Amino acid sequence: ILFGGLFMENKSQASNNQHQSKWTLRNIILIALIAIFCGIIFWGIGFLYTALTVALTPIGAAPFANDILMGLWCMAGPLTGFIIRTAGSAFLGEFLGAAVEVFLGGQWGAGAFISGLVQGIGSELGFTFTGYKRYDWVSLNASIFTTVVVTFAWDMIKNGYDKFALPLLIGLFITRYISTFIFGGIVTKMIVKLLDRSNAFNL
Repeated sequence: ILFGGLFMENKSQASNNQHQSKWTLRNIILIALIAIFCGIIFWGIGFLYTALTVALTPIGAAPFANDILMGLWCMAGPLTGFIIRTAGSAFLGEFLGAAVEVFLGGQWGAGAFISGLVQGIGSELGFTFTGYKRYDWVSLNASIFTTVVVTFAWDMIKNGYDKFALPLLIGLFITRYISTFIFGGIVTKMIVKLLDRSNAFNL
């Protein structure tokens, strides 16, 4: 009931790709709810990351664990931006999701704040490039692309990707793009369509 009422606030904006919503108390509450939901997922992914890294280490593919899961870590931005449709919402959704992860005791500690900041900027840029005037596959794909580019550039600095050979870098980039496309794109559209079918709003 709570989610239904909050999503009804976005009904008119969801029915028009050219409409950007305004900041309202309900939108702020909705961003917080999405952040909490995604933050719990982020926290859980930490355990999956550790297991995946251990599994891939014997075959020398440990770096791929990060990129395989990147789409899950970055899904809050595109999801929030696509649902709320307000400038800054994608950034806030991702950053606040990271904050929830920190408060839950995620294995990266306060460092997740920085990751959330970088990922949030990446997610927001895609919607910025479309001028916040359309919310369809174009803007969603733009957000996915900028998220991948920004986060990959950050990993070149933070995680030493700049020391990897070019073939490995290409493999990691493609893996990250596919992961982000699946979770930030396909899963986001599925969630929105499910809400649409429930008459929460018309996409």
